[in-house]
Amino acid sequence: MRKLNYISALAGLTLAGFFVQTSAASTVYVGNCPNGNHAITIQQGINAAAPGGTVDVCPGTYYEQLSITKNLTLIGIANGSADSAIILPPGGGLIQNGSDIFGNPVAAQIFVQGATVTVSHLTVDGTGNNLAGCGAPTLEGIYFQNSSGKITDNVVRNQYQTDFTDYGGCQNGLAINVEGVTNSNSVTISDNFVQAYQKNGITATGAGTGPGSEGPTVAITANQIVGLAATALNWPGGAAENGVQVGFGAKGTVTSNTVNDNIWFADTNTQPYNAASGILVYASTGITISLNNVGSAQFGITADSDPTYGPGDDTTIKSNKVQGTQIFDAIDVCSNSNTVTSNTIYGSTESAVHLDDSCGSGNNNTASGNIINGGCAGVLLGTGSGNTSTPNTFINVGSTTLAGDTCTPAPSGDAFLKPGSSSNSTHPALRPSPYKPNKAR
Repeated sequence: MRKLNYISALAGLTLAGFFVQTSAASTVYVGNCPNGNHAITIQQGINAAAPGGTVDVCPGTYYEQLSITKNLTLIGIANGSADSAIILPPGGGLIQNGSDIFGNPVAAQIFVQGATVTVSHLTVDGTGNNLAGCGAPTLEGIYFQNSSGKITDNVVRNQYQTDFTDYGGCQNGLAINVEGVTNSNSVTISDNFVQAYQKNGITATGAGTGPGSEGPTVAITANQIVGLAATALNWPGGAAENGVQVGFGAKGTVTSNTVNDNIWFADTNTQPYNAASGILVYASTGITISLNNVGSAQFGITADSDPTYGPGDDTTIKSNKVQGTQIFDAIDVCSNSNTVTSNTIYGSTESAVHLDDSCGSGNNNTASGNIINGGCAGVLLGTGSGNTSTPNTFINVGSTTLAGDTCTPAPSGDAFLKPGSSSNSTHPALRPSPYKPNKAR
């Protein structure tokens, strides 16, 4: 893996004159607040900290790209009434500062490699990244690669390319990304506010080499995640956003998150037939999705298999609230042996629960104990075998259960489609669009 070392112009001009660190320290302070000898830049503080130490970042704005390759805690601290340490791209924008696990170029604001790290209480803002076109490096806010630790109490925002409103369509821009090639790493992602990302809000990705492949284990808990769909910024073109994606062999849980506004404003006559989802499991098994609140997405919660990258089986989707799904299904399981239970589902355009077989599998799924209000079908049964769909509570649905994979939405169900586009009742092969760096974007 090739890594480019980056030092900001500010660091190069000021380090020698203003900060003297003769040995590694257990705690290093960055910026203008008390506690003695301070580093000028965050990267300087990281370099000066002892392995296992802490870098305390004072309130202020820091124009940097950061690289962390040793165990430490990076945390923003308060100073009087000020309590905001903001990381923005350097003046010239972001540059490639590494490669992902698939060998593709990455431009990450905080890049953690092969270490156990806590990143906390920071605002990571991609404004001014100066990345343009679909050939640009992958834009990432906080990126953990083959690493463990915690990403907690941060704001990660504006992770979209500079030319997004002019060009659109590039499946790029990850706010928080955790990648690994084995199951030896574990990361907790909790209590973050993630807003305005081009592709995914929170992503966990394994090596994705096929059935049985593994990746990092994540606990994605109590985050607030808001996509671009409610703004004019994401029209026309945009990207097929996913609020949370666990895929390609990654493991773990997605619990107690609020996920809103993941809708792709695309004309399906000119764009590929993909869609956005609130929470997406893709080619990963044994994931638990519980107690989340998902609204305003094209698919609410999905679990998909992939013939190349592996199954999306044995997902537990329990006690979630899903409302206002636009165009497609609130909960779609396109794989085997999934359990969909005790969810509350309101206002789906298509079905509330779809036991889907369009991914090549759709057997032995259970949909029971759900409360379903609205939708052209309560449960779409697909054509798989061994599926169970009772008992559920149905209110105001076109059909409580319906054979096959499509139903006809009410006329208002296409509110988020632009002229010339079509609904899933016409194109049943439409699927949520996962992020996979070694696929064409």
